[in-house]
Amino acid sequence: MLIPGIDPYLVHLGPIGIRWYGFFMAVSIAIGIVWFVREGRKRGVDEDFLYNVSFLGIVGGVVGARLVYVATNLPYFVAFPGEIVRVDHGGLSIHGALLGGAVALFAYASRHRVPVEPLFDWAVPGVAVGIALVRIGNIFNQEILGHPAEILGGARHPAQLYGSAIGVVLLCAHLLASRRPTPDGYRFWSFFLWYSVLRGVVEESVRDNPLYLVHYVNPVYGVGFMTLTQWATIVLVPFAALMRARALRRKRYWRPEAEPHPA
Repeated sequence: MLIPGIDPYLVHLGPIGIRWYGFFMAVSIAIGIVWFVREGRKRGVDEDFLYNVSFLGIVGGVVGARLVYVATNLPYFVAFPGEIVRVDHGGLSIHGALLGGAVALFAYASRHRVPVEPLFDWAVPGVAVGIALVRIGNIFNQEILGHPAEILGGARHPAQLYGSAIGVVLLCAHLLASRRPTPDGYRFWSFFLWYSVLRGVVEESVRDNPLYLVHYVNPVYGVGFMTLTQWATIVLVPFAALMRARALRRKRYWRPEAEPHPA
């Protein structure tokens, strides 16, 4: 969705401007922390541990998201190195965020002998909300544009709205799955599986992204193949399916010991 003249800034405080993108990201992080801590407290996990691991997961997620985005758009950032740290301008990879956050959670949880699978499950709502809201921020930044399509009168696909809808659908699916007990890790890997499918098949098909190896664009329907994410999807979908099956097979339902775990 391309809206000429749209203001990317929510408000200006003197020389400092707060962008819609950064605002939506901050809201997503806040919701994610509240949800994560609430779910952990239901299981009897020490609150200090929950806040500490939340903070580290967020830092790891943002760093991972930016590093992967920079790596996949290296020519631009070599030309404009000052933009590398400008996260508020947009440019975060969800796969990098999941990887960076997972590494941070695993490192801290292992140190305190806490299994990481339930932590992943509790993080899903925050990630889903982040997908939904940050894609709206992409509209204000005028990025994540769709292919022009003749069936839309030559207008571009509103790729940001498609991506936002994916986040909403996955959040609803997670909430429905949470109504019944599921083994640790099952809800996270279900989320990751269906996100990979929906992102690769729906969102990436209409996004005006560089194509690799296979270069096909249908101007009538405004779809294209194959982007880098679509190639990665071929690997990520079976991997997520195997991990979800593993969680079902293991049937683990972790609860901490009677004594609160030191943070």
